[in-house]
Amino acid sequence: MCRNIKTLFNFDPPATDDEVRAASLQFVRKLSGYNKPSKANEESFNGAIEEVAAVARKLLDSLETAAEPRDREVEAERARERAAERFGSA
Repeated sequence: MCRNIKTLFNFDPPATDDEVRAASLQFVRKLSGYNKPSKANEESFNGAIEEVAAVARKLLDSLETAAEPRDREVEAERARERAAERFGSA
C-alpha cells in the first residue's frame, strides 16, 4: 500500500483529526492517481477525503486492544533507525 500512510491506532496520545485527514488524503491520492485534482474533479476528490476521514475516525474509535499504547517518540526513533539502515545516514 502507500508508504506515506502511517499506523494511527493504539498510540498515546491518540491520533488527531489532522493525522486522520492526512492519511485519508494519501489514500485518496493513491486511489485516484491525482496529487492535486483538476477543477472538474476537485469537489469529488475533497468529498472523498472527508468521507474516508470520517470512516477512518469511526474505525479508530471503535477498535479495542489489550496491548499497551505505543509511544510516538519511540516509534519515530525506530523509523529513523530503519531509514538510516536502509538508505544510509547522511
